[in-house]
Amino acid sequence: MQPRSLNHSARSRALETLEATTAEKPLDLLVIGGGVVGAAAAFDAATRGLKVGLVEARDLAQGTSSRSSKLVHGGLRYLQMLDFKLVAEALRERNLLMTRTAPHLVRPLPFIFPFQKPLLDRAFIGSGVTLYDGLSVGSTTRSKGLRSLFTRGTRAPLHRHMTRKGMARRFPGLNQQKFIGALEYFDAQVDDARLVLTLARSAHSLGAAIATRTEVIDYVRQPAQEAGSAEDRVHGVVVRDRETGREFTVHASETLLAAGAWTGEQQNRAYDTAAETTAPRLKVLASKGIHITVPREKIPAQDGVGVISQTEKSVLFIIPMGHYWSIGTTDTAWHEPVDVPAPNARDIDYVLEHANAVLQTRLTRDDVLGTWAGLRPLLQPVQSEEAASAKISREHTVMRLSPGLTAVAGGKLTTYRSMAEDAVSFAVSEQFKNRESLTEQLPLLGGQGFGEWTDRAAEISATYNFSAQTTQRLLYRYGSLLEEFLALIDEQPELAEEVSDAAGYLRAEFVYAVRHEGALHLEDLLERRTRLFHEVADRGLSALDEILGVVAEELGWDQDRQAYEKRAYTSYVEAHLRAEQTASDAEAAQAMREALPVHQQLLTT
Repeated sequence: MQPRSLNHSARSRALETLEATTAEKPLDLLVIGGGVVGAAAAFDAATRGLKVGLVEARDLAQGTSSRSSKLVHGGLRYLQMLDFKLVAEALRERNLLMTRTAPHLVRPLPFIFPFQKPLLDRAFIGSGVTLYDGLSVGSTTRSKGLRSLFTRGTRAPLHRHMTRKGMARRFPGLNQQKFIGALEYFDAQVDDARLVLTLARSAHSLGAAIATRTEVIDYVRQPAQEAGSAEDRVHGVVVRDRETGREFTVHASETLLAAGAWTGEQQNRAYDTAAETTAPRLKVLASKGIHITVPREKIPAQDGVGVISQTEKSVLFIIPMGHYWSIGTTDTAWHEPVDVPAPNARDIDYVLEHANAVLQTRLTRDDVLGTWAGLRPLLQPVQSEEAASAKISREHTVMRLSPGLTAVAGGKLTTYRSMAEDAVSFAVSEQFKNRESLTEQLPLLGGQGFGEWTDRAAEISATYNFSAQTTQRLLYRYGSLLEEFLALIDEQPELAEEVSDAAGYLRAEFVYAVRHEGALHLEDLLERRTRLFHEVADRGLSALDEILGVVAEELGWDQDRQAYEKRAYTSYVEAHLRAEQTASDAEAAQAMREALPVHQQLLTT
């Protein structure tokens, strides 16, 4: 599998490929949605040798898949529900990511679980984590054999107990009076947006046509008589290129809806007549989870260790992310439009309150660098009388909505691969036989040969005058694709310089994001290709002029277009800051909505 650049030129070629489809020569599978499940489904289908297209109305991972806790984990809370099978599956997928398919993106992360009750907590929580470790070992050996236990990096280390002194040494920022000791166990973390991007690039490298900013506005139906079926068959979609306003039809033998929180909106477009209101549907409700970021120095701890604690409504995570901490999360129903999730003041105060309940020092609103809000797509019972029309698990459901149209919803980040495999297998089973998924064996771009590059870390630092921290960060962003990244600096040594006021990001990272990673707008660069929007208090505004100077030529932006991009991003930041001061979801959504005419308007000039 050879890397192929996913950039604005590749997008144009993808649009040409999609528009060239006909009823006689359709795609084998069209995927709607560029989140983690949609991108994974495109990759999965491409590994089966299918002709694949993917359309996403916004940017890759712009919805839920860039707004998670950024953890890959088995889910300790499911042990409390005695759902051992679900935990084992998630742990198996976690270990697979760390060792085979994405070792450059997913790595172990230790968590401190502090105790207040010396005997009860150690016995109860300790026994649960012992079972957690056991399920992890069991899932690994079943999938890879006993030899896996002795392979470097096969799985996360086993847990250990700590005394109060041990906890104080490991995480001095914890409340030493409140907690009498702790347990340390391991899960894993990932940059969720980069995982989605890498999945999309991996699909693209196998021939999938990936078109972002391409919105589905209608569904094409083939009359039942022509389709040879009892009812009309979905045979493609009508899309609108949101960059130009141009509309055209994409024909596909099978269409897979992987739209997450947008599932209901797309189903409404697919079912446009009153007669179809009783058709099978997936019901997805949105639950909001928010996170805040604070500077690294605000919470003393050894490098690379986080905290987990239960709250009355959710789970509190304090997660190390380089030079800052991410703290979350909440779990509240979201009743506003799914396009505009944002934290409000009550959300932020809630997270601060629960963080301060476990920390030695007190955090305030002045310490908050950034925030984000994501919508969990919670799957409700499906409406269907046909038991055979759906494949349902506790975490996700795949359902045939009508001939030619399948939907997948639910699930979580950790199990995205198995969700995608289920969805593609279900969608193509009628037309394409003996097409087995290869995603359990095939590394994502940058994964193969990653270990060889980590062994060269000191050499890279010396050659390019990088700090050890910068080299490590780059290795876990690009993996073995670092060769492609460093080639930019070899051609233009000035790209090795850091962008001012940009949290240590190099100029080359912005150029690479445009040339190879499909970034089309400033927001793509600052919120998903990098995390500058969450890492500095001004959300990246001070760095805009320098970033524009680096990428404008790559994207062909004249002065007017640069002014537009700066105005659009500034409007987005200002709206988000206003939302953070509001008292309710409705007010926060309204604040965000006011920015949309500028931020998401069609660029027709």
